[in-house]
Amino acid sequence: MNPTLGDVIAVLDRLYDPAWAESWDAVGLVTGDLAAPVRKVLFAVDPMRAVVDEAIAGDVDLLVTHHPLLLRGVNSVAATTPKGRVIHDLIRSGTALHVCHTNADNANPGVSDALAAALGLKNTSPLKAMPTAPMDKVVVYVPAGETDAMIDALAEAGAGQYGGEYERAAWISAGEGTFRPLAGARPAIGRVGEVERVAESRVEMILPRHRRRAVISAIRSTHSYEEPAFDLYELAALPSDLGGGRIGVLEQPLALSDFAALVEKSLPRTEHGVRVSGDPGRLIERVAVVGGTGDSEFDRVRAAGVDAYVTADLRHHPATEARAYDDGPALVDVAHWASEWPWLKDAERLLIAGLAEQGSTVDTHISTLCTDAWTSRL
Repeated sequence: MNPTLGDVIAVLDRLYDPAWAESWDAVGLVTGDLAAPVRKVLFAVDPMRAVVDEAIAGDVDLLVTHHPLLLRGVNSVAATTPKGRVIHDLIRSGTALHVCHTNADNANPGVSDALAAALGLKNTSPLKAMPTAPMDKVVVYVPAGETDAMIDALAEAGAGQYGGEYERAAWISAGEGTFRPLAGARPAIGRVGEVERVAESRVEMILPRHRRRAVISAIRSTHSYEEPAFDLYELAALPSDLGGGRIGVLEQPLALSDFAALVEKSLPRTEHGVRVSGDPGRLIERVAVVGGTGDSEFDRVRAAGVDAYVTADLRHHPATEARAYDDGPALVDVAHWASEWPWLKDAERLLIAGLAEQGSTVDTHISTLCTDAWTSRL
């Protein structure tokens, strides 16, 4: 059974959540009707004219690219400009365009995972780990007989979920609460002016911070007291397994010259080729990689203590400054397009698996058109 475009986008958004994209980025659906059926999908790095022509000629229903077509805001998509013409042709042919850019960079597995795997790196971890989602912990004190009802209400409001595999998770401890209602109070338990002691439970649950309002509302509507006692703590964010770049190790150390040859062999050929900075005999074992432009990450790479750094678009001044450190890594600079092309196979595989879980299938293809900007070397 063929899925709709909405079905396919739902799977892609689970794999590459738009919330993981950088604030400056433009990801998501560019053209397409969510109700339209999808029979054929083409994956490519760039939504270039040649790639769009390939998709249209191949009767593709959905083109998934890594790079955006419209990264910056526009006031017109008239066919008088190259990008405007692309938009018109996509719509006219019924070809949807969907972009997974920095949300795919920060995913796990994502763009840099595919690059690391292509180079044979093992035991990988993020170079620039994203923090875990903001979380709170709520602590509420309830009469012992209301414990389960309170946990149920808090769980319904979004508290007590762990890792997607557990729900209604709570810590319960028994104690005694005491209070004296004053004039004007309407106590559910006890009398005005008299000290009361009640067997109570202390219930602790975690919650996503965006569910804070719902959880507090659940406490007030479920608790029998007119003034429920509760505490709310903001939890420290920890590094997650999401984020840009990867650090890993080679199965066997290699001389830099051999490692560079491995990089060249493992990635698609481009006129840019592979550029190397460092002692050819230096042993390389621990490696950092960033798919796409990576010279903004030199400080993190050096702090990670790696032997080599593989990325794209290294500029003269940042590269020379990085190499000025005696303990700095060797540099291996590859073409931007080549560093991100391995991700296409991952995205294809994961989309097929995600659709299969829903009982859907699509015909998928990976564009092999080289859309690197440099077309010849003299």
